[in-house]
Amino acid sequence: MSHKPVMIKEVIDLFCERIPPTKKFLDATFGRGGHTRALLEHIPDCKVWALDQDIEAVRFGEVEFSEYISQGRLKIIQSNFTDFEEKCEQRVFDGILLDLGVSSPQLDVATRGFSFYHEGPLDMRMDQSQGITAQDIVNGWSERDLSALFRELGEISNPDRVVRAIVSDRKKKKFTTTRELAGMVERLCGWRKKGHHPATNFFLALRLSVNGELDVIVEALPKMVRALSENGRLIVLTFHSLEDRIVKNIFKGSLELGRLINKKVIVPSRDEILSNPRSRSAKLRAFEKGHKVGDKVGQKMGESHESASTN
Repeated sequence: MSHKPVMIKEVIDLFCERIPPTKKFLDATFGRGGHTRALLEHIPDCKVWALDQDIEAVRFGEVEFSEYISQGRLKIIQSNFTDFEEKCEQRVFDGILLDLGVSSPQLDVATRGFSFYHEGPLDMRMDQSQGITAQDIVNGWSERDLSALFRELGEISNPDRVVRAIVSDRKKKKFTTTRELAGMVERLCGWRKKGHHPATNFFLALRLSVNGELDVIVEALPKMVRALSENGRLIVLTFHSLEDRIVKNIFKGSLELGRLINKKVIVPSRDEILSNPRSRSAKLRAFEKGHKVGDKVGQKMGESHESASTN
């Protein structure tokens, strides 16, 4: 499946409502560059710094976006977004985008180890040059630690049956592939919800742990708020409740520096969900630096979209 950037119209509309003179943007999670391309096309004289820790994404961007790079309008850097201050010579941005979803190429390429449908190594690292793998966790962590992981990051109320099976089975043969683990979860849990693989939340918990994804959000978001120019906007797309809760709380804790653009979280339209089922769990929150009261721009937009409150 080719990668479709989520809520691209909403992202561009929010940025284009307040286009400052300098037009400097940070796409902190480049992926396959869908949001970056939209920025470059809709704001002709903007400049974008794009980060991605996945070397494959960087290589893809260097080829597919070579024209923009040669024009000096785009710079692609291999880096985790927590290091944006060190990696970008630009220190203040008019717009910052953080899309916390996993791109379709990562999900669909079996060798990356994210997919429970495709046979591949039990890896799940965004940056495959460093760090522990999902295989290390599944084969090395204690029964107690695995249960805690799946409860806390997978939000699985009772993972004990699966965990006991993991601990028992790995004594005979270590888990090395995605289908070994996913198949075992299928057999134990069965399919209870159409379209929702029973291993989904187990794989989610492993991916979050392998990449330290929640920790880097907590570390990076306050720095990104501070890196905004006056009237600059920070837009964050999340794909599960733990991420969204962190973003919501950090934004609310930053109100001395600015304001929430959309009082209610923005979700994809029904048409987008039908055309791109992977967008169905997406939520968008946006923060604007500087303005606190009396400014309704953006709030009207947020309220006009199909939205759901997480309060």
